[in-house]
Amino acid sequence: QVQLVESGGGLVQAGGSLRLSCAASGSIFAINFMGWYRQAPGKQREWVAIMTSGGSTNYADSVKDRFTISRDNAKNTVYLQMNNLKPEDTAVYYCNANIKAMGDMNRTYWGQGTQVTVSS
Repeated sequence: QVQLVESGGGLVQAGGSLRLSCAASGSIFAINFMGWYRQAPGKQREWVAIMTSGGSTNYADSVKDRFTISRDNAKNTVYLQMNNLKPEDTAVYYCNANIKAMGDMNRTYWGQGTQVTVSS
């Protein structure tokens, strides 16, 4: 069983920063990629950022140059450093990972979500 647990959300003023963390645990054989999605009230879930096992990164245009994704492979943890936050960044942020657990195929897992609220 693999679990993703997020932390680091909260309330911040526009222009401020937050860092989200997502730790993967369980019988993990390999992590293929880890990333982040977000869902604002009344909107569909949208992709934010991704980091592959090789270290390649990619970002949605809306967060490029403001958000940075990084990973600690030893801790099976991915981070999302969010700077210069805007009210439109307000959303529930979800960790997403493609993981091969011991004795299992590659599967996509989701975290429970962490709320980020940016006040104007």
